[in-house]
Amino acid sequence: MSDFKVSFGFGDTAQPEPLSVSSGVPQIEFLCDPELWGHIPSPEKSIRSAPDWFKKLDREMDMTDAQGLPGLTVKACLPVTDVFSLGFMLPLPFDVQLLVPEDRVSIQMGWAPNVPFQPIEQHHPGQIGAPEPPFESTMPLKFINPWRIKVPEGYSVLFSQPFSRPDLPFTSFSGFVDCDRFDTTVNIPFVWTGPIGTFVLPAGTPIAQMIPIKRDTLLKSGASRASNQAELDEQAQAKQRKYHEESTYARDWRVKK
Repeated sequence: MSDFKVSFGFGDTAQPEPLSVSSGVPQIEFLCDPELWGHIPSPEKSIRSAPDWFKKLDREMDMTDAQGLPGLTVKACLPVTDVFSLGFMLPLPFDVQLLVPEDRVSIQMGWAPNVPFQPIEQHHPGQIGAPEPPFESTMPLKFINPWRIKVPEGYSVLFSQPFSRPDLPFTSFSGFVDCDRFDTTVNIPFVWTGPIGTFVLPAGTPIAQMIPIKRDTLLKSGASRASNQAELDEQAQAKQRKYHEESTYARDWRVKK
């Protein structure tokens, strides 16, 4: 712990490569204090943060499925790949050490003594209703985000736990922020869901996936009903093709993101 400052109470530095600028195309911008620029990891397109467990998977298994087609892993599932590439990823700015005790509440936090701000703070447990279920043994925390997010007028940003990341030992709460009007930074509340012990979260760890959404494109009404016969036939045909033809989704159904 000699390299870390420990807080008990409540309450490499290469110049990053900026995201490309497309003239006339709506874009999201990430702004930080000039003194931090070049010394903290920058947000980047989400696909660059795809997890190692996914990268290491082969597309095919050494077996066939029930229909005699090649057995495929989740690596071949384009909807999963599309989610990994959706939006942008917010990174942890500095290395952080956490000591998680058996009660999972009295969590100690530490970081290098020269960091310019505290990268994690604590919330009051009552803010999430702890210790009532489902937060019986939970200390709510929050990542302090140094990046202000700017989007064009009419856009909000969905902040979420990075999708399909069971390897991350924490779960970030989701939020939908009108960043076209909110002119400061958005912090990320989270709870520790990993095991007890001592852990280091390295700088650059993805802490939230950010998806800009134009508010006037949101569907705000819906209906439930029974399918008619034409819709049942359509669904049955699609199901038959899905399970008996190779690459149907990629060839005929997927829209490139």
